[in-house]
Amino acid sequence: MTVHFPFQNTYATLPANFFARVAPTPVISPRLIKLNRPLAVHLGLDPDVLDSPEGAEILAGKRLPEGADPIAMAYAGHQFGHFVPQLGDGRAILLGEVIDADGVRRDIQLKGSGPTPFSRRGDGRAALGPVLREYVVSEAMAALGIPTTRSLAAVITGESVMRETVLPGAVLTRVASSHIRVGTFQFFAARGDTDGVKQLADHVIARHYPQAAQTDRPYHALLEGVIARQAELVARWLLVGFIHGVMNTDNTSISGETIDYGPCAFMDHYDPATVFSSIDEQGRYAYANQPRIALWNLTRLAECLLPLFSNKQEKAIAEAQSLLGEFPEKFTTAYQAGLRKKIGLFTMLDGDEALVQDLLDAMAKNQADFTLTFRRLGEAAFDPANDTAVRQLFADPTAYDDWAARWRQRTSGEPQTASERRIAMRAVNPAFIPRNHRVEAVIEAAMNRDDFAPFEALLKVLSKPYEDQPPFADYAEPPQPDQRVLQTFCGT
Repeated sequence: MTVHFPFQNTYATLPANFFARVAPTPVISPRLIKLNRPLAVHLGLDPDVLDSPEGAEILAGKRLPEGADPIAMAYAGHQFGHFVPQLGDGRAILLGEVIDADGVRRDIQLKGSGPTPFSRRGDGRAALGPVLREYVVSEAMAALGIPTTRSLAAVITGESVMRETVLPGAVLTRVASSHIRVGTFQFFAARGDTDGVKQLADHVIARHYPQAAQTDRPYHALLEGVIARQAELVARWLLVGFIHGVMNTDNTSISGETIDYGPCAFMDHYDPATVFSSIDEQGRYAYANQPRIALWNLTRLAECLLPLFSNKQEKAIAEAQSLLGEFPEKFTTAYQAGLRKKIGLFTMLDGDEALVQDLLDAMAKNQADFTLTFRRLGEAAFDPANDTAVRQLFADPTAYDDWAARWRQRTSGEPQTASERRIAMRAVNPAFIPRNHRVEAVIEAAMNRDDFAPFEALLKVLSKPYEDQPPFADYAEPPQPDQRVLQTFCGT
């Protein structure tokens, strides 16, 4: 049986210092545990062929498909604010690129496929738990409508990996618009390789920002485009309570997709200071810090591009600062528009921002669940009798009562019917997110009992996050006190 990938590998045609050519390390006995069949079809791949022993061997890196040109990409990065001049794909290998059904170029990458020249003494492997976490969360983000890398397949390798203990090994097949990061630009800039920065910028423009090539100043337009996408992306994270966990520059995608789901999580009760990453001891990447960190990362990108802006440094810096100065407004515009939609407003009036902020403040003070508060608010907009379900989420229910009176006065001035408002709110306020305790339960069942039924069930529920799904109503519930997950861990 032939497993055919219609590869078109443009990144592998760039100069040799952009990557290292390296093949995946074969594993003993790969077993396919999940294939994303709809995504396979969208990528122009045959899911029945992939769902075969030969397909499992390719998805585990045991055999290479025809046309693959496997590489590990070079990049640098700021990790928790500290610059590391060489990082690179230490446990991921890019097999190649395909054009999907929408005409978009997509990378197909194996994560956990063995050591590369960038492994820095690591084994290049991945454990099953982080693979399942990334599969679940990335596919949940896609269903929520948030730009993200995708998961095509998860495979158990039949081998063990040693972390704090011995764990089953696995490989994730990840799909992305590209795996180019802010850190990729930093790799060349740190070496004073302006030609490398320019070649990378030209590649990114052709792949992700073709309209920039038509402007008088294409590299300015490139930075402007990345800024706009990152502002929109981070706003969308906040609107669903998502915390990336490790927003290093090497985890910031130039395409504007969410990438590298390590110690990431969704908030249960609303608290802007929430941190889930076990390695983020100072709260650098806390929920509310994400916009500020995005701008910090974009500033690092701008520094790399300065030589392409002008040969006069002061002029280049002034132009970069002008573009970076647009980020706060772009973020705030996207975020506030999203918040207005979440509370069912169709128009924009003075006082709306304060109205939403007062709700968030009350939620934080009363430990109200972020997702359920907004979801149930849609039902309350339809019928005030449904206020009870919202009130009970607040430690002091009167905090909601005071706010709801102002909210109803505001919505009464709009012509939309209660039914129209409810429909609009349900379309932006999910009922289901990948709750941390659910994800941990999936991992525990798989790791300890080789039971993937909870994994399949969770994926099914999360594929329709905006639908009620009465048979699975308990998946919408926040954790009990003894189920709360307070930390998540990096997959390395």
